[in-house]
Amino acid sequence: MTEPRIDHLARAIADRERPTVGIWNRLEGRPRTTDFDRALRAEVRDPLWLLTRQWQMGEFRGSDAGSPVTATYSVTGTRPSRFRPAGGTAEPLPPDRPLEALAERRPPAFTAGADPIAFDLRLAIGRRWLKLVGRSAVLGSLLLDFRGQYVRLYPIALPDPYQDGDAARVAHPEVWASMQAVAGRRLDGYLLYRHVKDGGRASDGINDLLHLHYPALDALGDRLVAWFDDLIDQPHGDATWDPRRLEHRFSVAGSAPGGGEKVLTAQEYPGGELDWHAFSIDPAAPVGGTDPAPPPINRTVFPAPVRYAGMPLPRWWAVEDGATNFAAVSPDSTDLARLIFLEFALVYSNDWYQFPCDLPVGTLASIQGLAVTDVFGQRLWITPAGAGQDDDWQRWSMFTLDTIGDDRVAAATSLFLPASVPKVADGPALEEVSLIRDENADLVWGIESTVPLATGEGRRGSEVAAEIQAHHLRLHPSTPPDGPLAPIAYEAMNSVPENWIPFIPVHVPGDNRTIQLQRAAMPNVVGVLPPVQPRTSLLRAGLDAPTPRGYFVNNEEVPQSGTRLSVAYNRTRWRDGRVCLWLSAKRGTGRGEGSSGLAFDLLVDTPATGPQQPAGLLPGWVPPSP
Repeated sequence: MTEPRIDHLARAIADRERPTVGIWNRLEGRPRTTDFDRALRAEVRDPLWLLTRQWQMGEFRGSDAGSPVTATYSVTGTRPSRFRPAGGTAEPLPPDRPLEALAERRPPAFTAGADPIAFDLRLAIGRRWLKLVGRSAVLGSLLLDFRGQYVRLYPIALPDPYQDGDAARVAHPEVWASMQAVAGRRLDGYLLYRHVKDGGRASDGINDLLHLHYPALDALGDRLVAWFDDLIDQPHGDATWDPRRLEHRFSVAGSAPGGGEKVLTAQEYPGGELDWHAFSIDPAAPVGGTDPAPPPINRTVFPAPVRYAGMPLPRWWAVEDGATNFAAVSPDSTDLARLIFLEFALVYSNDWYQFPCDLPVGTLASIQGLAVTDVFGQRLWITPAGAGQDDDWQRWSMFTLDTIGDDRVAAATSLFLPASVPKVADGPALEEVSLIRDENADLVWGIESTVPLATGEGRRGSEVAAEIQAHHLRLHPSTPPDGPLAPIAYEAMNSVPENWIPFIPVHVPGDNRTIQLQRAAMPNVVGVLPPVQPRTSLLRAGLDAPTPRGYFVNNEEVPQSGTRLSVAYNRTRWRDGRVCLWLSAKRGTGRGEGSSGLAFDLLVDTPATGPQQPAGLLPGWVPPSP
């Protein structure tokens, strides 16, 4: 019997009009045998075609080469022995601390203008001095007498809440309470430290009738200076931080293998991780005083093939590691670095060999020669892959240093292993500054996000600015204005928070086109006070000098994305277990442009104002007795 034709197959399946219509969701093959040996052999049905394709692709062009068996090399390792900040004086490079400490260290700020700050360190130094005096067998019996004399000789003065100059120490309630607790009761150790550091003696000003204890006090003063200098690593001369470029700049120098010296300069080190890529060879800036180069190291080793996780295996049916999936890497056509990496990993990885070469940390290594013996007994002389002229754009190298300047010189093939540490503990930020561009006001603003308090810790800059401004307004209350004569009034300029420091564009002297940024100042809300000054050492460059000078920043250092600066303590351990502590500045990328709301020539509403409320004192104030 012939089945009728189904005109609408989809409707017939959906309505199940004919049970004979079947639905299949997969097809399964039925193997004819249980033996898979022939399938696993991966037989080639047309070997001649495959051979022809190999001939077309040039795979039959063999090279007379063999696997390496032994390798003999001669390497010269020179340790840099001199250190010089940019524009400073060269000094010996100490081997007892990491290079980051020397490259980033900056002196702690104990004053901001005429205001004393960092009372946490001042009290710590004073406490250390009293301990030294108390532990002395000669001075122990006279501890109470000496304690009172030193507290009176180097006192911590109580700030005056009614003086504008003490606003930074009385505006914040916690700082004001701390100052009340220690004033007249504790020793300002920094004053004693500075006195001894500048050539004075610890016994100066101490009343000892027979002068029997002066030698012991002077010896303890030298111990105090040595203790604090060892506690916080500070620069002995110029610091490496360049406030105009907002980065660290320094050089290290060591002896060259053929005589003379080789200078490595870090031109743009932002702080943080210090490695070989921060340095360049500087042939035009000799340092001098380097130690002689050590003799070369000659070794014969056995090369081994390069291996890495997820590497394609050479056997046909070997099961590879599934942790690395090269098929998931999807590079763009312009992503040359990723394409080169994939080509190495999938095609040429089994052509590379490696052999050990142990070098001490902090070494500038140069390979003087490399000879490889293969399985056929042939001895081959290997030259560096990156050899040639330094300015040759077709030259390719890795882990090598470039040369500063436009002179046509040979490319450097040395490897620099800086004396750095893998991990550094960063403390909380004491200062944070964000440099942003304000296109509406045509200015660059240095926003002090975090400023140091007088007690040493960092606090949000907007809160500190608001507290100090409120304190000034309490001391200088504004006169209530007369009744408005019109519904609107003219305002020449509005105000911005005191933690916004302006930088105005000016011409570089002698150049009508190049622009630089000059630090300016905003007028104080209280008209009788001087203009607002920065509260961070990052933006106070030049203000605390004996002769105050202006501060300029290169225009290119503040891009459209902005720049973020921070100051914090860093702590690490060197390879001998010694603890290293230093204060450093770091530079990072900002968060883009911003707007201060600064405007000029405004018309503002003049609503009726009520009587002004009397200004009260800050909670926690104890007015001094008359």
